[in-house]
Amino acid sequence: MSALCRESGILGLESSEKSGCRSDSNSEGSLDRLLPAVATTLSPRKRTTSQCKSEPPLLRTNKRTIYTAGRPPWYNEHGTQSKEAFVIGLCGGSASGKTTVARKIIEALDVPWVVLLSMDSFYKVLSVEEQQLAKSNDYNFDHPDAFDITLLVHTLRKLKQGKSVKIPVYDFTIHGRQKEWKTVYGASVIIFEGIMSFADKELLKLLDMKIFVDTDSDIRLVRRLRRDITERGRDIEGVIKQYNKFVKPAFEQYIEPTMRLADIVVPRGGGNMVAIDLIVQHVHSQLEERKLRWDMAALASAHQSQPLPETLSVLESTPQVRGMHTIIRNKETSRDEFIFYSKRLMRLLIEHALSFLPFQICTVQTSQGQDYDGRSFHGKRITGVSILRAGETMEPALRAVCKDVRIGKILIQTNQDTGEPELHYLRLPKDISEDHVILMDCTVSTGAAAMMAVRVLLDHDVQEDKIFLVSLLMAEMGVHSVAYAFPQVKIITTAVDKKVNDLFHIIPGIGNFGDRYFGTDAPPDWSDDDLDDPCY
Repeated sequence: MSALCRESGILGLESSEKSGCRSDSNSEGSLDRLLPAVATTLSPRKRTTSQCKSEPPLLRTNKRTIYTAGRPPWYNEHGTQSKEAFVIGLCGGSASGKTTVARKIIEALDVPWVVLLSMDSFYKVLSVEEQQLAKSNDYNFDHPDAFDITLLVHTLRKLKQGKSVKIPVYDFTIHGRQKEWKTVYGASVIIFEGIMSFADKELLKLLDMKIFVDTDSDIRLVRRLRRDITERGRDIEGVIKQYNKFVKPAFEQYIEPTMRLADIVVPRGGGNMVAIDLIVQHVHSQLEERKLRWDMAALASAHQSQPLPETLSVLESTPQVRGMHTIIRNKETSRDEFIFYSKRLMRLLIEHALSFLPFQICTVQTSQGQDYDGRSFHGKRITGVSILRAGETMEPALRAVCKDVRIGKILIQTNQDTGEPELHYLRLPKDISEDHVILMDCTVSTGAAAMMAVRVLLDHDVQEDKIFLVSLLMAEMGVHSVAYAFPQVKIITTAVDKKVNDLFHIIPGIGNFGDRYFGTDAPPDWSDDDLDDPCY
């Protein structure tokens, strides 16, 4: 349950401090009722293919929606994002039901990778004097100047462009930001809600659709009383004082006049399902227009007869290296031998990859008191990122030669219906942007998964020339695809096979590396040839 909840932090993102991925007993129980009963007896390990069958994209509970579908490509064959995320702006008075409308839209959309961004997260850091005013309910939180608009515009623009962003978490009980900020990444749709969503010209430019939630003032006051007393620890006198002094005048001066800017006005908030259905229909049509179509056949033929790129480095094919390839390529090789010689080859490959890192001259003194002119790593840090599941097998080799190396993981699967790669899970170390990243996958066929993984790293501000794609075996098609999209990425492998068949399997290939390494078995109706399934 906790693992699924962690994944939902990526696939169904919400950056409002009101939401979170909880693992308490109540949430576990509600989810467990949705899942099938698990047998107590152990069953043999089954093959986990790199292709995912069409299944419902989400699990619903009475408290949250957990998205299980992957994110399709948000970039073109050049590796650049061709379509920005669709941004919906929700404006309305305090306690008008903006968040409820946002959640209803998310549920009705039925698509993964939706970000809910709350303007409440961007309140300014208060001075000591302002903190005292806030405690006595004499600070105006309902004025445009109360928000860090510069940070908000920068964050929303970056998120719209597909980049990773850090969101401050505002704590209303202490009137300040928490120490830890939330990292938010990846969205097809961004729902941005706040009382001043339409109050700034730069913010308005980022909104593709503007919705005003119009709720009766008496209802808003009752909701605000209930929320501030129960959730934010306020007393009734303080809430009413703040409402009459700041909230009501601010609504009349700053918020209500912006209703004329809205594309759609939703009376009665979250209960107006007719309006929400119209909004959802429009968003669906916009997403369909923005959808990218990957032509794998065109990708395969785009670079035929082209010389291999200069960014490719192939480990020298010594008799030892060729001998290990002979063993691991042989379909008769036992699993133990396959693992043993794969690990040997991985160690050699990682050592070879590290030789491309930047080094600087370093003079040290030996035990004999003599100077030795050597080399030392010239960079902040080395981080490994494995493309699950096969890339994970390369982590021990990296750890063996890089002390205290940090490891991240990316899960990318192929959609069986569209043939496109889809991003399902992402966990990267903090502050990865300045690191040299060793991106690991055991085999690269079309290069589609590798391209997606590189795009993810670039979206997290890792520099392209600091990314090293390391793979035991690659097809020429995959090499060309990655090099064409990302010409500064260094590509390092032990061998390059020339062909990819109609099913995008490497020929002659190595078989399904994950199956052979982990000992997972193929379904009984598969032939031996089918074991060469794509490990993109």
